[in-house]
Amino acid sequence: MNEISESAVVAALRRQMTVAVARQVAAAGNLANVDTPGYRAQEVTFEETLGRRTTALAATHPRHAAGLGASGITVQDAPGAARRDGNTVQLDRELLTMGRAAGDFAAAQTALAAKFRLVRYAINEGR
Repeated sequence: MNEISESAVVAALRRQMTVAVARQVAAAGNLANVDTPGYRAQEVTFEETLGRRTTALAATHPRHAAGLGASGITVQDAPGAARRDGNTVQLDRELLTMGRAAGDFAAAQTALAAKFRLVRYAINEGR
């Protein structure tokens, strides 16, 4: 029987939150460029994110994109037909992506908060 360690649960929740943030950042960038001619919409790919462990990210400040490089997040062009100006951003798709990412982040945050409440309870009951 395989047991799941506490650190594995916390690491999985951290990865879920990190991927959700990356998806929101990609969708926000797409929305910011909705009127830019020739802009190719970006998306965070789930399969490649799971399969990869490292991605080289350039940061201009130590706190920029903190932790994103270690998670293996991959961003690629999103599929979709281009408009006449060459832009592939679809407003409805980006808003849906942002909503789903917010829900994923909130679910992981709730689970992590519950985990820490249990730890705090165990510490306080040991007095």
